[in-house]
Amino acid sequence: QVQLVESGGGSVQAGGSLRLSCAVSGYTYNYDCMGWFRQAPGKEREGVVYIYRRSGSTTYADSAKGRFTISQDNAKKTLYLQMNSLKPEDTAMYYCAATYARSCSLQGMDIWGKGTLVTIAS
Repeated sequence: QVQLVESGGGSVQAGGSLRLSCAVSGYTYNYDCMGWFRQAPGKEREGVVYIYRRSGSTTYADSAKGRFTISQDNAKKTLYLQMNSLKPEDTAMYYCAATYARSCSLQGMDIWGKGTLVTIAS
């Protein structure tokens, strides 16, 4: 059974950095697209950044551009999210997800992790 397990969340001061990891367990690692999503308290889940596994091309939400960087290590079957210049509004549960579809979307992901909590203090 394939699972996604996030780690690396925590509490930091505004302006700080965190690196999230998403480990893929199981025998399958041929998703077409993987992404990071987040859900802040009282808000809907939203996409943060997507990466297409074969090409490595990426798509960032405006809120993440210039501050967040997604990367993947196919040998380790791990997805990363480097987050710099963090703001209080980045506080949320962060999820990684994967899909066999050609593109990532909030409604179209095939498998989700359970999330890791990021809290940014002002």
